[in-house]
This record gives sequence, C-alpha cells and structure tokens, in this order.
Amino acid sequence: MSTTAIRPVPTLREARIPDHAFYEGRRVLHRLPAGAEPVPYEHFEVVPLGVTIGAEIRGLDLKQPVPDEIREELNRALLEWKVLFFRKQHLTSTQQQQFARNWGELETNPLLEAGDSEEVVRFDKSAAGIPTFENVWHADVTFRERPAMGAVLQLREVPPTGGDTMWADMAAAYDNLPADVRTRIDAAWAVHDFIPGFQRFYGPERLARHQDLFPPVEHPVVRTHPETGRRTLFVNTSFTTRIAGLERAESDELLRLLVQQAHVPEYQVRFHWQPGDVAFWDNRATQHYAVGDYGDAPRIAERVAIAGDRPY
Repeated sequence: MSTTAIRPVPTLREARIPDHAFYEGRRVLHRLPAGAEPVPYEHFEVVPLGVTIGAEIRGLDLKQPVPDEIREELNRALLEWKVLFFRKQHLTSTQQQQFARNWGELETNPLLEAGDSEEVVRFDKSAAGIPTFENVWHADVTFRERPAMGAVLQLREVPPTGGDTMWADMAAAYDNLPADVRTRIDAAWAVHDFIPGFQRFYGPERLARHQDLFPPVEHPVVRTHPETGRRTLFVNTSFTTRIAGLERAESDELLRLLVQQAHVPEYQVRFHWQPGDVAFWDNRATQHYAVGDYGDAPRIAERVAIAGDRPY
C-alpha cells in the first residue's frame, strides 16, 4: 500500500502593502444601472470607445436644430456612455451654445477667460493665452452650490501631437471600492472650495475678488445621479479640501484613497482630438483630465457648461 507524503506549506517572509492600495484582478464594470437593458438607437449610430464610458455619435450634424426625439435619444446615450464625441462639427460659438441649451440654462464662470460671450469659456494654450492647468483629475465647478450638469467642449486648434483628454467613470470607481470604504463614505459630506484649484495660476488679488461669490460648500462624498439613480464618487483633487467631521490627518488619508480611483485605466476613455471635434459629458458621473503633453504648441478649446442641480 503506497502512501503520499504531505508536503509542508512553505513559510513566506513577512511582507505587506498599505491597506486599500490598488490590487490587480477583475473589476466590476457596469455601464447601465442595475436592471436596465440596452435599447437600440434609431436616429444615429453609437460607436463605443470604452467598456463603460465613451462613445462616438455618427450621423448627426450639430449645426442643425435638435428635435425632441433626437434630444431624448442623445440624453439616453449620455446617461449610458457618460461622454459623447462628435467628429468634425466645426460649430460656431452660437451653434455650440444652442446645442448645449437643449439640456438647460448655461453657466457663466468669471474665474476663466470668456470667448464670444460670457457663457463661453476659452482655453487658449498658446503664447497669447493666459496659463491655466487642467491636467489633473477633476469634475467641473464642484465648488458651486449647484455644480454643472454637463459641458460641451469643442477643439478649435489642435497641437500636432498630444493634447488628448481623458474621462473617468465615477460610478465604476464607486462600485469597486472596498465594502468597508463604501460604508465609511456613503453618508459622508465633503467641503469644496475654488481656491485650491485656482491659486496654482492666479494670484491672491484676483482670487480675493471672488471669495464672497463662491464661499466653501458641502456636497455628499457619494452623490446619487438624479436621472439614473446610480451612486457616483463625488470628490476631486482640484476642489475637495476635506471630509466634514474628520480630523485633518484622517480626512487627508481618506481623500487620497478616493481621488486615486479616477486613475484606474479600466474606468477611463481617452479621446484624440481633431479640429472641430465636440465632446459632451455628464459632469455628475465623470471626471476628466486634459493631458498636457504638447509643450509650447497651441491648443485652443471652447467650453459651454450647463447649469446643474444640488447634489444629494
């Protein structure tokens, strides 16, 4: 009668990485809310660029008025894909504003340089432009009591290489947090302030003029999307200063973990611009990052933002 020797379990040296670091492995990637099924689009073609985020819309001319049935389908596509891309539209400033107004009142932003009207923000990355920095993961104007619902961006001049923009799906970021972290943040609130994001390129004299207009505000760390009902992580590097009710060290540690979630490639889409291209994104569900890899080459973009609601 033969016997099989039982091998002892090898002893490994003691080793650990910090708690809640990024681990390899499968991530949960749901494009739609639980229970929702994809529905075909009738008025245009949707070409996915990512798994949960990013799709190119083909077959529409945004210079033309948007009928109700197309607006309804575009809104469904926006909720499903979170950022939509339209190639070679070459909209005038007026046409860009008219398209955005299909989703509501337009915002003005006195902190940034205006284009043809106060509703248009112009990002002029050329020798003549005023330097600002967008190469950090952020959602727009979360320092407002009612942050922007979304934005429509058009590239008017594109550098010969580089200058892409990336977007991250913050619903996927929330879904993949460890359960104990979700428990800590589900009812938490965070303070947002415009000063940290703008003092990197504006002096105190200019910032002081806007302190009364934009006092610090508190928003939920995890907001509920008002149309889909999905939970999305709603803190960002540019404007979130602390988590309410926590000591500074604990708040800083937790915020570092949360803002890092946008850096996971599985949650992202990256778009390479051509002149006249348009992007339309849901600011309630995403963060974005303008890649600053084009040196001194000119890059000129114009953005129109759509006013949003108060996060809950």
